[in-house]
Amino acid sequence: MRALRTWDIFCNVVDNYGDIGIAWRLARGLVSEHGLAVRLWVDDLRAFRHIWPAIAADADRQICEGVTVCAWRTPFAIAEPAAVVIEAFGCALPEIYLAAMGEQSPPPLWINLEYLSAESWVAGHHGLPSPHPRLPLTKFFFFPGYTPDTGGLLVEPDLARRRATFVQRGMPAFWRELGLDAPSADELRVSLFAYENPALPDLLDAWAAGPHPVTCLVPEGRVIPQLAAWLAVPGLRAGDAGRRGALRIHVLPFMNQDRYDRLLWACGLNFVRGEDSCVRAQWAARPLVWQAYPQADDAHWNKTSALLMHYTAGLDTATADAVSGLWRLWNGMPSAHRMPVCWAAWRACQDPIERHARAWPERLASAGRLTDKLVEFAENKLK
Repeated sequence: MRALRTWDIFCNVVDNYGDIGIAWRLARGLVSEHGLAVRLWVDDLRAFRHIWPAIAADADRQICEGVTVCAWRTPFAIAEPAAVVIEAFGCALPEIYLAAMGEQSPPPLWINLEYLSAESWVAGHHGLPSPHPRLPLTKFFFFPGYTPDTGGLLVEPDLARRRATFVQRGMPAFWRELGLDAPSADELRVSLFAYENPALPDLLDAWAAGPHPVTCLVPEGRVIPQLAAWLAVPGLRAGDAGRRGALRIHVLPFMNQDRYDRLLWACGLNFVRGEDSCVRAQWAARPLVWQAYPQADDAHWNKTSALLMHYTAGLDTATADAVSGLWRLWNGMPSAHRMPVCWAAWRACQDPIERHARAWPERLASAGRLTDKLVEFAENKLK
C-alpha cells in the first residue's frame, strides 16, 4: 500500500478566494501538524496569489510552506495518485487522474470535503460512502461541522496562543502598519469583508448618524463599488479614506490569511462572508456578523438560521435578539425592524455580546479539529 502520508487536494477556485482559502489552510495544517506530503492542485494560481503572495502564478509546480502546489491545467498531465485524494467542495477530478485511481490496488481513499454548515442533517451525512458507477472506487463525504459527530473545524493548535500574544503586545504596531492611530476610548473599529449587499447603505447611515465614532476597515473586494457610491466618489482603492458624520472608512489592500487574522483580532466587530472568514472570525473571540453566500430561492437562509441558533444558544433573550436581528437583516431575511433599530439594539447589548464572543472559542473546540479528524478517518479506512 502506498504510504498514508501522501495526500492530494484538488481545488477549483470559486468566488475568487473562499474555496482556495480553505484548501490552502487545510494543506498547510496537514503538513505542519501531521508531517504529511501534500500536493495541492489549483486551477487559478493568480487568485490564489491574492491570499498568499508568495505563490508564483505561472509555475507548474512549487513548494510553499511545505506544500507542493501544482497547477491544475487542462488537459491534465498524468500524475500518480496519492494514498488519500481530497476533492474539495465537489470539484470534479480530472478524468485521467480518476482512471489512474481506479487502476491502483488497493485504490486511494477518495474524500469529498463538503462545505461547512451548522444544519442538523450534517451529522447524519458525515462519512457516508458513494460508490462510483463505473470504476472500483468509493467516495466518502466528509462534512466539517460544529458538533463532535461531524468533521470538526479548521484551526491550528497554537492559534489561541498567537491571538493572545497579539492582543497583549502586537496591536499598536499593527495599527501603525495600517497608518492609523490606536482607537480612542469610545471608538468602535469594524472590519467589513462582504459580498454586495442591499443592506449596506442603511448600515453605513446608522454608523454615520451614531453618537460614537466608528472606523470601518475594508479590504479591497466586491463591496468597494457600493462604498464609493455611498460616499459619492468615482471610485475607491487601497489607501483611500472617506468620512461622513461619525463614520470613517479606510480601504485596505487585500490581505493574506495571516494578516487578515490579525485584522479580525484587532477589531471590535467583524463583518465576514462565506466560510473561511466566518470560521476565523469565530476563533478571533470578537463579535461578528456573518453573510452567507447568497443562493437561489434564498436557500442560504437555512444555513444562517442554523448557525444563529447554535451561536446564540444560552444567551439572554435581549442579547440573542440583538445578534439575530443584525444577522437576519444583513442576510436579507424577513425582519420586523429596520437597520437603525437593529444597530441600536446591538449597541445596547454590546457588553454581553463581547463576553459571549470571548468565551465562544472554548465551545467551538468541542467539535474537534478538522485536520485531526481527517487523518483519523483516513487511518481507519486504510487499515
